[in-house]
Amino acid sequence: MTGLEVVFQESVATPKLQEVSLSHLSIELGHLYMEDFKAGYRRLVELFAKVRPWAQTAEEVCRAQWGPKARISTCFLVDDYFSPFGSPDELVPLLQQAAAESGLIIDYLARESACATAGAVEPARLVEGRLVEEPPPRRANGSRPPVTETGWLSNGERSPHEVVAEAMEAVTPWRPPRQNLPNNHSIFMDVELWDAPRGERRWSCPMLAAVWQLLRLGLLRHEGQAVAVPQNPAGPLGTAWHELPPVLRLRPNARPFFAYRTFSALSTRFLPIEGAVRAILDHVSVDPAVNGLAIARAADEGSVLSADILDRIEYAFVNGASAPFR
Repeated sequence: MTGLEVVFQESVATPKLQEVSLSHLSIELGHLYMEDFKAGYRRLVELFAKVRPWAQTAEEVCRAQWGPKARISTCFLVDDYFSPFGSPDELVPLLQQAAAESGLIIDYLARESACATAGAVEPARLVEGRLVEEPPPRRANGSRPPVTETGWLSNGERSPHEVVAEAMEAVTPWRPPRQNLPNNHSIFMDVELWDAPRGERRWSCPMLAAVWQLLRLGLLRHEGQAVAVPQNPAGPLGTAWHELPPVLRLRPNARPFFAYRTFSALSTRFLPIEGAVRAILDHVSVDPAVNGLAIARAADEGSVLSADILDRIEYAFVNGASAPFR
C-alpha cells in the first residue's frame, strides 16, 4: 500500500458545467410595476429619460476599461410575481417604443417570477440551498432555528428577548444587537427571505432581487446547466406572462445577457432593499467552479475579476419618489 486512498466516482455524479457567453457589463434599465403601467405611456418615457444619463455613464466607464468594443447589454424586469398586470403583446412593444423615444434600447426582458420558477428549475431554491449562515462569534447556542425553517437571515445576533421568568429569578440584562463583522460600529440586519400567507411559500423582494443579480452574473447552475438562458420569441408574445421564457431576447444581435458585472439605476426608495440584497449575497456560497469560469474568462481578456461577487455589482441611486426605476 502506498498510503494513498483511491476513490472511484461515477462520472455522472459531477455533471459538466455549461459555460455561457459573457458581456463585460449588464445594465438594468428598469423594473416595471403596475402603478407605472397604469400611469400611462408618458410615465414610461419619463422613467427611461431619467435612466439614460446613468446608463450612458456606466457604458463610458465600461469602455474606458475594456475599450470601444466592450460588450454591453441591457435588460428590463417586469413584476409579474407580486402584482401581474397587462399582457406581453400589449406591454413589450410599449416598453420598446418608450425606451427608443428616450434614446435607449432594451436587449432582454425578464420576468420577476422567473427568479422563483424558471421552467423546471426554481432559482430561488437554488440560492437558498447555497446560503451559509454565519453564527455569532459568541453565544452561538443554537437557540435560533435555521433560515430554511424561519425564512429569516441575519448578519449578526439579535437583542435577547425577555422570556417570562420564574419568581425571584434574575432578569437577563438587555444587550444590543451585534453585527458579526462590524466596522467600528454594528449595522445589524435581519432579512425576511420568504413567508407563507396561504400555506405556499412567497419569496420576498430582496430574495428575488438577489437571485436576479446572480442570474445576470451567470453564476447559477442546475445539474451543470445554466439557468434562465435567454430565448428568442417563438412567435406572437401572447397575453400570459407565464408563457414567455424566463428571459426573452428582444434584439437578435444583442450582446450576451450574462455579464462580468452588473449595473442598476434605482430610486432611493430601494436603498433598504438593496442593502438586504447585499446581506443575502454576502451569505451565498457561489459554486467555486462556476465562479472560476468567469474569473478565468476575464483573465484571458487581460483583466482581473474579483472573486467576491459583491464587488461586481454596482448601482446609481437617484433621489425622488417620481423616479421608480426599481
